[in-house]
Amino acid sequence: MAFADVFPDLLHHPTPLMRRFERLLSEETGGPLEALATRSQQATRRHFGRTMRLFAPLYLSNECVNNCTYCGFSRDANILRTTLEIDHVEREARHLQSLGFRNVLLVAGEHPKFVSEGYLQSCIDTLKPFIPSLAIEVGPMEDDQYAEIVNHGAEGLVVYQETYNRDVYRTLHTAGPKKHFDWRLNCPERAYAGGFRRIGIGALFGLSSWKQEAIALCAHLEYLYRHCWKAQLTVSFPRMRPYAGNYEYSPDPDLFLPDREFVRLICAFRLIFPQVGIVVSTREPAALRDAIATLGVTHMSASSSTEPGGYTGAVDLHLTVKGRRVELTEKSGCEKATEQFQISDTRSAAEMAAMLQTKNLDPVWKDWDEALLAH
Repeated sequence: MAFADVFPDLLHHPTPLMRRFERLLSEETGGPLEALATRSQQATRRHFGRTMRLFAPLYLSNECVNNCTYCGFSRDANILRTTLEIDHVEREARHLQSLGFRNVLLVAGEHPKFVSEGYLQSCIDTLKPFIPSLAIEVGPMEDDQYAEIVNHGAEGLVVYQETYNRDVYRTLHTAGPKKHFDWRLNCPERAYAGGFRRIGIGALFGLSSWKQEAIALCAHLEYLYRHCWKAQLTVSFPRMRPYAGNYEYSPDPDLFLPDREFVRLICAFRLIFPQVGIVVSTREPAALRDAIATLGVTHMSASSSTEPGGYTGAVDLHLTVKGRRVELTEKSGCEKATEQFQISDTRSAAEMAAMLQTKNLDPVWKDWDEALLAH
Protein backbone atom coordinates (compact mmCIF):
# COMPACT_ATOMS: atom_id res chain seq x y z
CA MET A 1 0.00 0.00 0.00
CA ALA A 2 1.57 3.27 -1.15
CA PHE A 3 1.58 6.55 0.74
CA ALA A 4 -1.10 8.00 -1.53
CA ASP A 5 -3.44 5.24 -0.31
CA VAL A 6 -3.04 6.04 3.38
CA PHE A 7 -2.46 9.79 3.19
CA PRO A 8 -6.14 10.89 3.26
CA ASP A 9 -6.81 8.85 6.40
CA LEU A 10 -3.69 10.18 8.13
CA LEU A 11 -4.98 13.74 7.75
CA HIS A 12 -8.12 12.79 9.69
CA HIS A 13 -6.53 10.28 12.06
CA PRO A 14 -2.95 11.45 12.69
CA THR A 15 -0.41 9.14 14.26
CA PRO A 16 0.95 9.82 17.78
CA LEU A 17 4.16 11.13 16.16
CA MET A 18 2.20 13.53 13.96
CA ARG A 19 0.29 14.82 16.99
CA ARG A 20 3.54 15.34 18.89
CA PHE A 21 4.98 17.19 15.89
CA GLU A 22 1.91 19.45 15.67
CA ARG A 23 2.23 20.37 19.33
CA LEU A 24 5.79 21.56 18.72
CA LEU A 25 4.59 24.00 16.07
CA SER A 26 2.79 26.14 18.63
CA GLU A 27 4.38 28.32 21.32
CA GLU A 28 1.59 27.36 23.72
CA THR A 29 2.07 23.60 23.44
CA GLY A 30 5.65 23.36 22.14
CA GLY A 31 7.31 25.82 24.48
CA PRO A 32 9.43 28.92 23.80
CA LEU A 33 11.40 28.90 20.55
CA GLU A 34 14.67 29.58 22.36
CA ALA A 35 14.31 26.40 24.45
CA LEU A 36 13.28 24.43 21.38
CA ALA A 37 16.32 25.70 19.49
CA THR A 38 18.67 24.60 22.27
CA ARG A 39 17.22 21.08 22.25
CA SER A 40 17.41 20.98 18.46
CA GLN A 41 21.04 22.06 18.47
CA GLN A 42 21.91 19.38 21.02
CA ALA A 43 20.16 16.68 18.98
CA THR A 44 21.97 17.78 15.83
CA ARG A 45 25.37 17.66 17.51
CA ARG A 46 24.59 14.21 18.88
CA HIS A 47 23.67 12.72 15.49
CA PHE A 48 25.64 14.82 12.98
CA GLY A 49 28.50 16.35 14.94
CA ARG A 50 29.60 19.77 13.71
CA THR A 51 29.36 19.05 10.00
CA MET A 52 27.53 20.88 7.21
CA ARG A 53 27.22 19.16 3.84
CA LEU A 54 27.63 21.64 0.97
CA PHE A 55 26.15 21.09 -2.48
CA ALA A 56 25.31 23.01 -5.62
CA PRO A 57 22.53 22.63 -8.18
CA LEU A 58 23.45 22.22 -11.84
CA TYR A 59 20.53 23.09 -14.11
CA LEU A 60 20.52 21.03 -17.29
CA SER A 61 17.39 22.38 -19.00
CA ASN A 62 14.57 24.86 -18.43
CA GLU A 63 12.29 23.18 -20.97
CA CYS A 64 9.05 21.86 -19.46
CA VAL A 65 5.72 20.36 -20.55
CA ASN A 66 3.96 21.29 -17.32
CA ASN A 67 2.00 24.44 -16.61
CA CYS A 68 2.58 25.31 -12.97
CA THR A 69 1.38 28.78 -12.04
CA TYR A 70 4.18 29.40 -9.51
CA CYS A 71 7.20 28.30 -11.61
CA GLY A 72 9.42 30.28 -13.95
CA PHE A 73 9.87 27.23 -16.21
CA SER A 74 6.12 26.81 -16.78
CA ARG A 75 5.30 25.57 -20.31
CA ASP A 76 3.47 28.69 -21.47
CA ALA A 77 5.97 31.15 -19.97
CA ASN A 78 7.63 33.34 -22.60
CA ILE A 79 11.19 32.72 -21.43
CA LEU A 80 14.61 32.10 -22.97
CA ARG A 81 15.16 28.36 -22.89
CA THR A 82 18.02 25.98 -23.47
CA THR A 83 19.08 22.41 -22.83
CA LEU A 84 22.78 21.96 -22.23
CA GLU A 85 24.81 19.72 -24.51
CA ILE A 86 26.83 17.09 -22.65
CA ASP A 87 30.12 18.95 -23.09
CA HIS A 88 28.48 22.06 -21.64
CA VAL A 89 27.20 20.03 -18.68
CA GLU A 90 30.77 18.90 -18.07
CA ARG A 91 32.02 22.48 -18.28
CA GLU A 92 29.48 23.59 -15.67
CA ALA A 93 30.42 20.69 -13.40
CA ARG A 94 34.15 21.35 -13.78
CA HIS A 95 33.50 24.90 -12.63
CA LEU A 96 31.68 23.64 -9.54
CA GLN A 97 34.50 21.16 -8.90
CA SER A 98 37.00 24.02 -9.02
CA LEU A 99 35.04 25.73 -6.23
CA GLY A 100 35.31 22.63 -4.07
CA PHE A 101 31.99 20.89 -4.70
CA ARG A 102 31.91 17.10 -4.89
CA ASN A 103 28.15 16.90 -4.34
CA VAL A 104 26.00 18.14 -7.23
CA LEU A 105 22.25 18.11 -7.80
CA LEU A 106 21.24 17.80 -11.47
CA VAL A 107 18.02 19.74 -12.12
CA ALA A 108 15.84 19.80 -15.22
CA GLY A 109 12.31 20.66 -16.24
CA GLU A 110 10.09 17.81 -17.36
CA HIS A 111 10.20 17.56 -21.15
CA PRO A 112 10.67 14.15 -22.83
CA LYS A 113 11.56 15.75 -26.18
CA PHE A 114 14.42 17.92 -24.92
CA VAL A 115 15.48 15.98 -21.81
CA SER A 116 15.16 12.79 -23.86
CA GLU A 117 15.80 9.12 -23.27
CA GLY A 118 19.44 8.56 -22.36
CA TYR A 119 20.25 12.23 -21.73
CA LEU A 120 20.43 11.99 -17.94
CA GLN A 121 22.42 8.78 -18.20
CA SER A 122 24.95 10.48 -20.47
CA CYS A 123 25.24 13.42 -18.07
CA ILE A 124 25.88 11.09 -15.15
CA ASP A 125 28.40 8.99 -17.10
CA THR A 126 30.32 12.16 -17.96
CA LEU A 127 30.33 13.63 -14.44
CA LYS A 128 30.75 10.53 -12.30
CA PRO A 129 34.54 10.28 -12.72
CA PHE A 130 35.08 13.61 -10.95
CA ILE A 131 31.83 14.29 -9.03
CA PRO A 132 31.41 11.33 -6.64
CA SER A 133 27.96 12.28 -5.32
CA LEU A 134 25.28 12.99 -7.94
CA ALA A 135 21.60 13.48 -7.25
CA ILE A 136 18.74 14.31 -9.62
CA GLU A 137 15.69 16.56 -9.38
CA VAL A 138 13.69 15.88 -12.55
CA GLY A 139 10.23 14.71 -13.61
CA PRO A 140 8.99 11.53 -11.83
CA MET A 141 9.80 8.18 -13.44
CA GLU A 142 8.93 4.50 -13.15
CA ASP A 143 11.02 2.43 -10.74
CA ASP A 144 12.81 0.56 -13.56
CA GLN A 145 13.83 3.92 -15.05
CA TYR A 146 15.16 4.94 -11.65
CA ALA A 147 17.10 1.68 -11.44
CA GLU A 148 18.82 2.53 -14.71
CA ILE A 149 19.76 5.99 -13.42
CA VAL A 150 21.17 4.38 -10.27
CA ASN A 151 23.13 1.87 -12.34
CA HIS A 152 24.78 4.77 -14.16
CA GLY A 153 25.99 6.20 -10.86
CA ALA A 154 23.44 8.60 -9.37
CA GLU A 155 22.82 7.97 -5.68
CA GLY A 156 20.31 10.65 -4.68
CA LEU A 157 16.86 11.85 -5.70
CA VAL A 158 15.01 15.00 -4.66
CA VAL A 159 11.29 15.44 -5.33
CA TYR A 160 9.04 18.08 -3.82
CA GLN A 161 5.31 17.52 -3.70
CA GLU A 162 5.02 21.35 -3.93
CA THR A 163 1.75 21.30 -1.97
CA TYR A 164 0.09 18.42 -0.12
CA ASN A 165 -3.30 20.10 -0.42
CA ARG A 166 -4.99 18.15 -3.22
CA ASP A 167 -7.45 20.93 -4.12
CA VAL A 168 -4.74 23.60 -4.25
CA TYR A 169 -2.52 21.25 -6.23
CA ARG A 170 -5.25 20.78 -8.83
CA THR A 171 -5.68 24.54 -9.16
CA LEU A 172 -1.95 25.27 -9.55
CA HIS A 173 -1.12 22.51 -12.05
CA THR A 174 -3.20 23.16 -15.14
CA ALA A 175 -1.46 21.04 -17.81
CA GLY A 176 1.13 18.30 -18.17
CA PRO A 177 1.90 15.05 -16.33
CA LYS A 178 2.55 16.94 -13.10
CA LYS A 179 -1.22 17.34 -12.78
CA HIS A 180 -1.39 13.82 -11.35
CA PHE A 181 -1.15 14.31 -7.57
CA ASP A 182 -0.83 10.65 -6.53
CA TRP A 183 1.77 9.85 -9.20
CA ARG A 184 4.03 12.52 -7.78
CA LEU A 185 3.19 11.64 -4.17
CA ASN A 186 4.39 8.05 -4.64
CA CYS A 187 7.58 9.10 -6.44
CA PRO A 188 9.94 8.62 -3.44
CA GLU A 189 8.79 5.02 -3.05
CA ARG A 190 9.44 4.25 -6.72
CA ALA A 191 12.87 5.85 -6.38
CA TYR A 192 13.58 3.67 -3.35
CA ALA A 193 12.50 0.57 -5.28
CA GLY A 194 14.89 1.68 -8.03
CA GLY A 195 17.80 1.70 -5.58
CA PHE A 196 18.45 5.32 -4.61
CA ARG A 197 20.32 5.53 -1.32
CA ARG A 198 19.45 9.18 -0.61
CA ILE A 199 15.91 10.51 -0.98
CA GLY A 200 14.85 14.10 -0.33
CA ILE A 201 11.28 15.36 -0.01
CA GLY A 202 9.73 18.73 0.72
CA ALA A 203 6.93 21.20 0.13
CA LEU A 204 7.05 24.67 -1.41
CA PHE A 205 5.80 26.89 1.39
CA GLY A 206 3.58 29.75 0.32
CA LEU A 207 1.14 27.79 -1.84
CA SER A 208 -1.15 26.62 0.94
CA SER A 209 -1.48 26.86 4.75
CA TRP A 210 2.06 26.44 6.06
CA LYS A 211 1.03 24.54 9.19
CA GLN A 212 -1.03 22.00 7.24
CA GLU A 213 1.81 21.56 4.77
CA ALA A 214 4.22 20.91 7.63
CA ILE A 215 1.95 18.27 9.20
CA ALA A 216 1.49 16.53 5.84
CA LEU A 217 5.25 16.60 5.28
CA CYS A 218 5.70 15.03 8.71
CA ALA A 219 3.23 12.28 7.78
CA HIS A 220 5.10 11.57 4.54
CA LEU A 221 8.46 11.45 6.26
CA GLU A 222 7.18 9.09 8.97
CA TYR A 223 5.79 6.77 6.28
CA LEU A 224 9.09 6.76 4.36
CA TYR A 225 11.03 5.99 7.54
CA ARG A 226 8.89 2.92 8.00
CA HIS A 227 8.87 1.69 4.41
CA CYS A 228 12.11 3.04 2.89
CA TRP A 229 14.29 2.63 5.94
CA LYS A 230 17.49 1.69 4.08
CA ALA A 231 17.68 5.13 2.44
CA GLN A 232 19.06 8.30 4.00
CA LEU A 233 16.20 10.79 4.06
CA THR A 234 16.30 14.57 3.89
CA VAL A 235 13.55 17.13 4.22
CA SER A 236 13.31 20.67 2.92
CA PHE A 237 10.76 23.48 3.22
CA PRO A 238 11.71 26.10 0.62
CA ARG A 239 9.69 29.30 0.66
CA MET A 240 8.31 30.95 -2.48
CA ARG A 241 10.60 33.44 -4.19
CA PRO A 242 10.10 35.83 -7.14
CA TYR A 243 10.20 33.96 -10.46
CA ALA A 244 10.01 34.56 -14.20
CA GLY A 245 6.58 35.91 -14.99
CA ASN A 246 6.16 37.22 -11.46
CA TYR A 247 9.30 39.02 -10.34
CA GLU A 248 7.06 41.27 -8.25
CA TYR A 249 5.89 38.25 -6.26
CA SER A 250 4.72 39.14 -2.75
CA PRO A 251 3.81 36.40 -0.25
CA ASP A 252 0.17 35.86 0.63
CA PRO A 253 0.02 36.83 4.33
CA ASP A 254 -2.48 34.01 4.99
CA LEU A 255 -0.07 31.40 3.61
CA PHE A 256 3.33 32.93 4.35
CA LEU A 257 5.72 31.06 6.64
CA PRO A 258 7.35 33.78 8.80
CA ASP A 259 11.00 33.56 9.82
CA ARG A 260 10.26 32.68 13.42
CA GLU A 261 7.93 29.83 12.43
CA PHE A 262 10.47 28.73 9.81
CA VAL A 263 13.06 28.31 12.57
CA ARG A 264 10.51 26.50 14.75
CA LEU A 265 9.81 24.14 11.87
CA ILE A 266 13.49 23.24 11.60
CA CYS A 267 13.65 22.55 15.33
CA ALA A 268 10.43 20.52 15.33
CA PHE A 269 11.62 18.27 12.49
CA ARG A 270 14.98 17.81 14.19
CA LEU A 271 13.38 16.73 17.49
CA ILE A 272 10.82 14.42 15.91
CA PHE A 273 13.24 12.99 13.32
CA PRO A 274 16.67 13.27 14.98
CA GLN A 275 18.50 11.50 12.13
CA VAL A 276 16.88 13.21 9.16
CA GLY A 277 18.96 15.57 7.04
CA ILE A 278 17.53 19.10 6.91
CA VAL A 279 18.23 21.15 3.79
CA VAL A 280 18.18 24.96 3.51
CA SER A 281 18.98 26.45 0.13
CA THR A 282 20.04 29.83 -1.20
CA ARG A 283 16.36 30.78 -1.47
CA GLU A 284 16.75 32.02 2.10
CA PRO A 285 18.58 35.26 2.96
CA ALA A 286 22.16 35.14 4.18
CA ALA A 287 21.43 36.53 7.66
CA LEU A 288 18.79 33.89 8.32
CA ARG A 289 20.98 31.07 7.01
CA ASP A 290 23.79 32.24 9.29
CA ALA A 291 21.45 32.30 12.28
CA ILE A 292 20.07 28.79 11.75
CA ALA A 293 23.28 27.06 10.67
CA THR A 294 23.88 25.60 14.12
CA LEU A 295 20.26 24.83 15.05
CA GLY A 296 19.45 21.71 13.05
CA VAL A 297 20.38 22.25 9.40
CA THR A 298 22.71 19.63 7.92
CA HIS A 299 22.77 20.50 4.19
CA MET A 300 23.22 23.88 2.50
CA SER A 301 23.62 24.93 -1.09
CA ALA A 302 26.07 27.66 -2.06
CA SER A 303 27.17 29.63 -5.14
CA SER A 304 23.86 28.61 -6.69
CA SER A 305 22.52 29.40 -10.13
CA THR A 306 18.97 28.41 -11.11
CA GLU A 307 19.28 28.59 -14.88
CA PRO A 308 21.02 26.18 -17.30
CA GLY A 309 24.45 27.52 -18.17
CA GLY A 310 24.36 29.82 -15.18
CA TYR A 311 27.96 29.12 -14.12
CA THR A 312 29.86 29.31 -17.41
CA GLY A 313 27.42 31.04 -19.77
CA ALA A 314 24.41 29.91 -21.79
CA VAL A 315 24.34 29.00 -25.48
CA ASP A 316 21.65 28.00 -27.98
CA LEU A 317 18.97 30.24 -26.49
CA HIS A 318 15.51 29.97 -28.01
CA LEU A 319 11.80 30.10 -27.25
CA THR A 320 9.51 27.10 -27.08
CA VAL A 321 5.92 27.52 -28.29
CA LYS A 322 3.41 24.66 -28.07
CA GLY A 323 6.24 22.20 -27.55
CA ARG A 324 8.20 23.37 -30.58
CA ARG A 325 11.48 25.21 -30.69
CA VAL A 326 11.23 28.77 -32.04
CA GLU A 327 14.40 30.60 -32.99
CA LEU A 328 14.95 34.13 -31.72
CA THR A 329 14.31 36.66 -34.47
CA GLU A 330 16.59 39.22 -32.89
CA LYS A 331 19.12 39.38 -30.11
CA SER A 332 17.59 40.31 -26.78
CA GLY A 333 20.86 41.57 -25.34
CA CYS A 334 20.60 38.83 -22.72
CA GLU A 335 23.17 36.05 -22.72
CA LYS A 336 21.39 34.04 -20.04
CA ALA A 337 18.67 31.43 -20.10
CA THR A 338 15.78 32.31 -17.81
CA GLU A 339 16.19 31.30 -14.17
CA GLN A 340 13.62 29.19 -12.33
CA PHE A 341 13.49 31.62 -9.41
CA GLN A 342 15.60 34.32 -7.80
CA ILE A 343 18.02 33.21 -5.13
CA SER A 344 18.51 35.33 -2.03
CA ASP A 345 21.91 34.30 -0.65
CA THR A 346 24.44 35.10 -3.39
CA ARG A 347 27.62 34.38 -1.42
CA SER A 348 30.37 32.30 -2.97
CA ALA A 349 31.23 28.79 -1.86
CA ALA A 350 34.37 30.10 -0.16
CA GLU A 351 32.38 32.74 1.73
CA MET A 352 29.88 30.12 2.88
CA ALA A 353 32.67 27.85 4.08
CA ALA A 354 34.27 30.73 5.96
CA MET A 355 30.97 31.61 7.62
CA LEU A 356 30.49 28.02 8.76
CA GLN A 357 33.98 27.91 10.21
CA THR A 358 33.32 31.04 12.27
CA LYS A 359 30.47 29.08 13.83
CA ASN A 360 32.77 26.16 14.59
CA LEU A 361 31.17 24.04 11.88
CA ASP A 362 33.08 21.85 9.42
CA PRO A 363 32.12 22.33 5.75
CA VAL A 364 31.87 18.89 4.12
CA TRP A 365 32.43 18.89 0.38
CA LYS A 366 32.53 15.12 -0.01
CA ASP A 367 31.02 12.42 2.18
CA TRP A 368 30.48 9.65 -0.34
CA ASP A 369 32.56 7.62 -2.75
CA GLU A 370 31.65 4.55 -4.77
CA ALA A 371 34.69 2.82 -3.31
CA LEU A 372 32.73 2.56 -0.04
CA LEU A 373 30.66 -0.18 -1.68
CA ALA A 374 33.66 -2.14 -2.92
CA HIS A 375 34.13 -5.53 -1.32
